[in-house]
Amino acid sequence: MSEKSFLKRRWKLILNILTVTALVILVVALREQLVDTFKNLGKVHVWALLLLIPLEFINYDAQARLYRRLFSTVGNKLKYKSLFKTSLELNFINNVFPSGGVSGISYFGMRMRSDDITGGRATMVQLMKLVLTFLSFEVLLIFGMILLAAVGKVNNLVILVGASVTTLMVVGTFGFTYVVSSKTRITTFLTFFTKVLNKLIHTVRPKHPETINLERASRAFAELHENYMLFHNNYKELRAPFWWAFVMNLSEVLCVYVVYIAFGEWVNLGAVILAYAVANFAGMVSVLPGGVGVYEALMTGVLVVAGVPAALSIPVVVMYRVLNTLIQLPPGYVLYHRSLLRDKAG
Repeated sequence: MSEKSFLKRRWKLILNILTVTALVILVVALREQLVDTFKNLGKVHVWALLLLIPLEFINYDAQARLYRRLFSTVGNKLKYKSLFKTSLELNFINNVFPSGGVSGISYFGMRMRSDDITGGRATMVQLMKLVLTFLSFEVLLIFGMILLAAVGKVNNLVILVGASVTTLMVVGTFGFTYVVSSKTRITTFLTFFTKVLNKLIHTVRPKHPETINLERASRAFAELHENYMLFHNNYKELRAPFWWAFVMNLSEVLCVYVVYIAFGEWVNLGAVILAYAVANFAGMVSVLPGGVGVYEALMTGVLVVAGVPAALSIPVVVMYRVLNTLIQLPPGYVLYHRSLLRDKAG
């Protein structure tokens, strides 16, 4: 049996093995934090921690409604329940496979095939979700900086951090729009990127000079542009998705904040917003599942700069991360595994 044939027939088994391996790595990386979290549970207001459950439900509800409106804009009517489950699956994938969201985009395209949605359309919907998430978070970040300024906690370093995050969001959003709005630009840019990837893969697999077929890739790029134009021509329909993206961001920030409340501290919400933004950017490029280590260190560091004592921030951040992981990942894994089994049976 050839290598290509084996991978084609056994890819679900291989994906399951990789997923379980990544999940084990995540648990091992969090083992000390898990112990510390359970030790601290007796010192906090449990009623406040229970607020994490409805807040996370609101987060996934907003994600499902966001996806539903985006698909509706391009002419696809999908069920809310299915998209809610898919959102949980995507969170699981993005946490156990540290790839800056690329794993989630790939899985989303595969997952949407069951609804007769092309990979190009699914990819564009996922990219539009990311764009709206960035844009809505800019509103939240500006609000956070105002809150910090209101209590005199804005020093030069805080301003620099806030301005840098905002700049990255704006540049990334406009850069994406500039490339994808032109069929020539998107084809040129992504073809070049594909060739670079093929060369890198060729160094590892010398017998495969073109792992990613350029002709098929070019067709996918053209479809990506066509789907973007559907959003561009119906931009007024993006107001509701923008609102749901904002709710999604706000609910996640409030998840961090209620852990502070559980510790009996009402810190400045602006500091939490800024720390959350920086930590999530870093988590996207971390080589460890879930951005373990980098996420906690950066969030704590930004909170300290913004005036929140490290002695308080460290246990709060650790507890938030562990409890958030325990709430989200198990249902995400179960739904993801069921989805693979359903695809295999089909």
